[in-house]
Amino acid sequence: MKTLPWRDFLALTVSVAVVGLGLGATLPLTALALDQRGLGNHIVGLMTALGALGILAVVPFVAGWVARLGPRNSMIGAVAVAALSTILMQTSTHLIYWSVLRFIFGAALGVLFTVGEAWVNKLAPDGSRGRVVALYATTFTLFQLIGPALVALLSDRIAWPFAACGALFLLSIPGLALMSNRSHTIEDEPKADWKIVAPRMPVIILGTAFFALFDALALSLLPLFGMRHGISVEQALLSASVMLIGNTTLQFPLGWLADRIGRAHVHMGCGLAACLLLPLMPLAVTLPWLWWTLLYVLGGAAGGIYVLSLVACGERFSGQRLVAATAIINATWGVSGSGGPLLTGALMESIHVNAVVVVLWLGAAVFVASLLWEQRPAFIAKKLTKI
Repeated sequence: MKTLPWRDFLALTVSVAVVGLGLGATLPLTALALDQRGLGNHIVGLMTALGALGILAVVPFVAGWVARLGPRNSMIGAVAVAALSTILMQTSTHLIYWSVLRFIFGAALGVLFTVGEAWVNKLAPDGSRGRVVALYATTFTLFQLIGPALVALLSDRIAWPFAACGALFLLSIPGLALMSNRSHTIEDEPKADWKIVAPRMPVIILGTAFFALFDALALSLLPLFGMRHGISVEQALLSASVMLIGNTTLQFPLGWLADRIGRAHVHMGCGLAACLLLPLMPLAVTLPWLWWTLLYVLGGAAGGIYVLSLVACGERFSGQRLVAATAIINATWGVSGSGGPLLTGALMESIHVNAVVVVLWLGAAVFVASLLWEQRPAFIAKKLTKI
């Protein structure tokens, strides 16, 4: 039976935690710097969208780079590019210059996320894949949460904050260097074309799209939803944090449960929980005890949909196809995470603030429907055996 190679797993997880810390610090630092220059929210949104476009641009090339350079060297190169693009933001305040750097930064993150997620899936034994992938995702999310606090604590005390954030990324390189560069993801498979891979992953794509939308809306539009329903600014801002805490703390228990009773069952449970809880948001926002509980559980359920989508990816693919499938996941994240908030914000402005709940519910419902459709052959076969 395959066992988890602990040295590679720990080195990868620690390295990705450092990347999460750097990312969690860089994004709010960029928004803060733009705001201090008197630029509006649309410019902040543009910078975010450019990062997503960078991820989309690099997706077709990742599998080839891993095949030629190996996963370790690919990730080290991406870390170096992410660090350099962040450090260079310290050298100028020109908006076009920053736009180019954010695009490059997004492309580097696209490589990091694709290779890291494919690699941890390859390392994970089948019997503990849920726990291993959940631990990896939880560590990244936890350190990403620490990033904004780090900016709040040190932004006024550091002369060159972007240079410091860039240096954070470089701290992940020693951990990556401990790993073997043998290509864990390249095996005897003929092709990794997306046209071959994508038709086998509709549930994975829709699960990723839902969580990317959920994550982006929780950070950007959920506070507005809360304030429009009468809660204070402080409580509205805290709402996103409670959702993220639920996401962070519930992933490992859900991964453990998936290893025990099957990934598909827990995946469905997370989707149904989201469908049941989301319509309660307009009512719960007026009841503090229900609001905080609902946000915590909803954050865990939504995060579970994404983590278990990664687990499903590892169950179905190996070799170059695993890298290609993970690249599709990150492309999906880029599209949903950038386009979804623009559409939802327009609907909230033109129709009603509760449009954010409707959009999220539709996303969760489509995911559940796709999972039911995918499982119909097993359901029919089970019924036939009873005849």
